[in-house]
This record gives sequence, C-alpha cells and structure tokens, in this order.
Amino acid sequence: MKICLVGSSGGHLTHLHMLKRFWGNKDRFWVTFPKEDAEYLLDGERTYSCYFPTNRNIRNLIKNTFLAFKIIKNERPDLIISSGAAVAVPFFYVGKLFGAKTVYIEVFDRIDKPTLTGKLVYPITDLFIVQWEEMKKIYPKAKNLGSIF
Repeated sequence: MKICLVGSSGGHLTHLHMLKRFWGNKDRFWVTFPKEDAEYLLDGERTYSCYFPTNRNIRNLIKNTFLAFKIIKNERPDLIISSGAAVAVPFFYVGKLFGAKTVYIEVFDRIDKPTLTGKLVYPITDLFIVQWEEMKKIYPKAKNLGSIF
C-alpha cells in the first residue's frame, strides 16, 4: 500500500506525523509547504512541496491542482490522508479520479463548527474522522475516533 500524507505545515503536519504507528512501515510520501518545521519533521522522508498560502487563495488552488495531477499520476497512491488545510482539497479530488481512497481527519480544535476544508472534502471522502462527538451533528457519516493526541 502506498500512502500520500498531505497537509499544511505546522499543526496539520504534526497531526499527521502523530499517526506514525499507522504509516511508519508503509510506502509513503508527503505533500506540504517548504517551511523549516516541515523540513525538520520530515527529514529523510520523500516529500513534495506545494504552493502556499492556500486558504482562500484561488491562484495557489489552481497551481496545487496541477501539482496534484502530476504527483498523483506519477506516484499512484492507494490512500490519501489529510487533516487539512486547503492543500488537501485538490489532492483529494484528483486522487479520487485516479482511484485512491481518502481519509480526512477534522482537526482537534473544531468541536462544533466545521473547517472549510472539511466541508469541501466531506462529500467525496471514504472515511471522515472527527475527534468530538458533537461534530457528528455536522458530519453525520463521520466516525468519532476520539482524540489522536
């Protein structure tokens, strides 16, 4: 199984990195911002840099969509996992076109309001995970796995 882990640097990337027990022994690659924290955390990992800022930035959404086509076409991941933010959107939609399964983890600090990224990927995500039971009112198909911290 090949996994694509895609997310903004900072908290989103840290969130994904905390899942190492799951992805640690699998073929994987990362898509994130080329920032110092990401370079440090992902030292030795196969990474691709995406364009930022991404939140509400149409220009970089378009650039990241083309990037997603290129990376997904070449890498052919079986599974794409993200906890946000906006860079996940093009990778999830393009990944679905290439037959990848998707898992989205809504961030821990959202207890009763959805993120924009969550709202955008929810309709196509194979497994949508929330960390608070209250979020199932917003995302009825979601699975509450509790905190991953």
